[in-house]
Amino acid sequence: MTETTVDRTAEWDRLRAEHLRPRADRPASSARGVHHVALLSSDVEATIRFYQDLLEFPLTEVFENRDYQGSTHFFFDIGHGNALAFFDFPGLDLGPYAEVLGGLHHVAISVEPQRWEHLRSKLDAAGVASATISGSSVYFNGPDGERLELISDPLEEMYGNEIG
Repeated sequence: MTETTVDRTAEWDRLRAEHLRPRADRPASSARGVHHVALLSSDVEATIRFYQDLLEFPLTEVFENRDYQGSTHFFFDIGHGNALAFFDFPGLDLGPYAEVLGGLHHVAISVEPQRWEHLRSKLDAAGVASATISGSSVYFNGPDGERLELISDPLEEMYGNEIG
């Protein structure tokens, strides 16, 4: 990404003033949370090894995808009742993962700071290329190229800013 010198501070201030309500004045969300984020898998076994064995997200279920006969739909626990789900689509040539404008950029998953260090070390030991940003985020790619972030900031907080 190219660094720019555009100053959007006034725009962000206007957006906050116009739309952001103080926490005490915000209505409750109509949502209960993220049920699952679904990604594609070209190799179910490799995906399970990566997410369960390397990242320590327990596999919670495997069944046939209701929308495509013979397709596997499987889930990993990423905490607080949230799941990361995958589909394989045997027989379809979906091609490699591509990060595109207007598409999924990355999935950020919060982990405790001690767990963050442990998992970052496991990624290094496994030879998974990664980039650590601000001492609290590590970015890397999953087995199909999907971009992931492990962030040690608590839920509802990012880089010292309250986001929840």
